[in-house]
Amino acid sequence: MGRELKLNLFIYPAGHHEAAWRHPSSQPERVLDIRFYQELAQRAEQSKFDAVFFADGPALESNVQYAARFRLEPFTWLSAIAVATERIGLIGTASTTYLEPYNAARLFASLDHLSGGRAGWNIVTTGAERAARNFGRDEHPPHAERYSRADEFVGVVGKLWDSWEDEALVSDPGTGVFADTSRIHAIGHEGEHFRVDGPLNTPRSPQGRPVYVQAGSSADGRAFAAKHAEAVFTAHQTLESAQSFYADIKAKAAAAGRHPGKLLVLPGISPYLGSTEAEARALRQEFDELTQPEYGLGVLGKLLAVDLDGVKLDESLPRDLLATAGREGSRSQLLLDVIRREHPTVRQLLHRFAGARGHYAIAGTPLQVADEIQRWFESGAADGFNIMPPWLPGGFEAFADEVIPLLQSRGLFRTEYEGRTLREHFGLARPESQYSQHTHQLQGANA
Repeated sequence: MGRELKLNLFIYPAGHHEAAWRHPSSQPERVLDIRFYQELAQRAEQSKFDAVFFADGPALESNVQYAARFRLEPFTWLSAIAVATERIGLIGTASTTYLEPYNAARLFASLDHLSGGRAGWNIVTTGAERAARNFGRDEHPPHAERYSRADEFVGVVGKLWDSWEDEALVSDPGTGVFADTSRIHAIGHEGEHFRVDGPLNTPRSPQGRPVYVQAGSSADGRAFAAKHAEAVFTAHQTLESAQSFYADIKAKAAAAGRHPGKLLVLPGISPYLGSTEAEARALRQEFDELTQPEYGLGVLGKLLAVDLDGVKLDESLPRDLLATAGREGSRSQLLLDVIRREHPTVRQLLHRFAGARGHYAIAGTPLQVADEIQRWFESGAADGFNIMPPWLPGGFEAFADEVIPLLQSRGLFRTEYEGRTLREHFGLARPESQYSQHTHQLQGANA
């Protein structure tokens, strides 16, 4: 079988367009109803999606006045999704800055067990500075420090997940042995950021380790992904930008001694579908006309690290502002690239980023969208995509009904699941416990 797309449904309350909750096709009254999300996940499973993805952040967005930008705790949410589905993967966000490794290891191991091996961890360092005071800290740690902590954090979590070897759980009523304690290991970690004895108080999970996913594309983020990630979520506006990122992250993985094919690159795409391209563009315009400048200006100002108070919506951004604009991170650079390439007015820029926060928004027929997905997939730009419906549920239902069958008919996407775990969906091996070799050596020495 040839190479196949990996597709995740990225679920955001109401949808990914900032004004989705205002559109008559949306169902904002259901954004706190778990049955709404269970139905979406079931629909994605019917279409054989690899996973649902649920983002999170440990602080309230300051612009919640204008958009559905609250957060539901992902482990509670994904557990409810797990019992309503059977095969689809469950990827949730957890911060290495505002959690402890032991907590994170327990949460994901538990989710992996109760879902039968479908858990994935979206590893983030948290960019929201306001989160610090929610956790008793005066200041948000600097970018480099957050990634240093994240590197150690992931290593500790991996040790904890491995601390029970697969054979440790014996459960033999005849002998009275429930667990072979010689196969349960204290990890004895002492590092710059953490001291953790272990072992984990949960047996090794079905996948061995839940899938490592990462979403940062800064220089530190790319280095981190090359070392740890098994899937990378990324944002690009053009094929050329996506190809450059794809080549770079694969090369970095190879330089780190990893097989680049085992690091999946999954850009976001937000599709607006119509029976004609004009109809699809008109649909997107409907959403854009519902945007509120106060919201968009706040988002752009934060990305560019400039004060946009008083800017005129139907003129370009002042050059003196652009001279000092920008901050570390790929979204900031992506935004500046659009400004320099296209010279939009402020209003056009607000509409451009209203649809998916810098991810690729495309308006077209199902055939055009399928063609574009295939073009990126076959041109060294993507191993698959995070599908980011502009609104829910209709934006996803249209994609599932009209685009997925086209991709399947071209042999680009599965028609049935072959495996049961997220690792199997992604084509990733189940890792052996790092302590198994030590046990084998001891057994050999005592033979």
